[in-house]
Amino acid sequence: MKAIEDNPGGVTKADIVVGIPSYNEASLIEFPTSQAAIGLKEYFKDLNCVIINCDNNSTDGTGNAFMNTDTLGIPKIYLSTPKGIRGKGNNFKNLFRKVLELDAKAIVVVDADLKSITPRWIKNLGEPLLNDFGYVAPLYVRHKYDGTITNNIAYPLTRCLYGRRVRQPIGGDFGFSGRMAGLYMKNTQWNEDVSQFGIDIWMTTIAMNEGVPICQAFMGRPKVHKPKDPAADLGPMFKQVISTIFNLMDTYHEKWQTTKWSKPTAIFGFGLGEVEMPPPVEVNKEKLYEKFREGFNTYWDTYRSIFSSENLQKIREISSLSLDHFEMPVTVWAKSLFDFANSYHHNTVDKLKAIEVLIPLYYGMTLSFVNKTEGMSIQQAEEFLEDMCLVFEQTKPYIIDRWNQ
Repeated sequence: MKAIEDNPGGVTKADIVVGIPSYNEASLIEFPTSQAAIGLKEYFKDLNCVIINCDNNSTDGTGNAFMNTDTLGIPKIYLSTPKGIRGKGNNFKNLFRKVLELDAKAIVVVDADLKSITPRWIKNLGEPLLNDFGYVAPLYVRHKYDGTITNNIAYPLTRCLYGRRVRQPIGGDFGFSGRMAGLYMKNTQWNEDVSQFGIDIWMTTIAMNEGVPICQAFMGRPKVHKPKDPAADLGPMFKQVISTIFNLMDTYHEKWQTTKWSKPTAIFGFGLGEVEMPPPVEVNKEKLYEKFREGFNTYWDTYRSIFSSENLQKIREISSLSLDHFEMPVTVWAKSLFDFANSYHHNTVDKLKAIEVLIPLYYGMTLSFVNKTEGMSIQQAEEFLEDMCLVFEQTKPYIIDRWNQ
């Protein structure tokens, strides 16, 4: 896959790079680009800086919007996958290649649809990379119902497996060193899911497992982007993220099986004063309930070949609960995810089918989370989630036993 490149400044060397992956974001990309330029100018003025838009051959003029943005004299490079090649991961592959070519020390990546980015985000994600950290994950306030794949699957699962508390393992905005870019380019676990939306969890999981110093950076503002109702159709992202998590469990099985409990991850920066509130996320509970019930009935036979008999009985009992009293105990949810990971590993059902039949249960768990946290503040919901994670860690022997049978 040869990248299409426009490098009008003829940049051949950079110390720090801000990468902005995109696909058809012409109306939004100007804002994060200009904020990145201010951040670089303000906090990294003594370094060679460049901003790179790694695009998917957008047809809406994203590249033009990016190149026409005033970046205060900081050079810009436009990189694109060839026509017809899509995927956020493919954008990143072009970025990895380019930053190695530029011999960059630090790379900060921000989403193209960000509405809340400030120049300080560039400082907080970039500065740790110049102080021996290899990977920086974001830490920001999000609405309790924004990022339900993160809350219900990616965070508790990666935390209990690999023993590192990284609150936003698929946050979309993060930093990595030039050395990490080299590790990513050499990694043999690249596949179709990673080339799409599996990329974020792939990068975070590799960083957790390859002895790289990692930290989280406090962003100071909530993440405001294009959120959607958790009851809306998931599209391919769910499959790509979950498949990547399960595949990496195979790769790192020796590490997670010998990891007990989790430890905090260092935090760079800190919050002061009032915490700004993120915009609300509307949730259609009726739709979540309907999708759970419908999927449960449709896939009952498949569940029988995935779940342990004990867990199958519990899920069956949960399926009879009414909408208002619907609750999936965290132990049952943790064991369910472990059963799916185990089935994926042992190929007890087709891998694609396994992810497809997990979706209704994910809707059920999301509904349970909403029912439990509806009256809670964002802080209280965070504490509830931390308790959930502890249950995952306590339940971990279950997956080790089943995996090794």
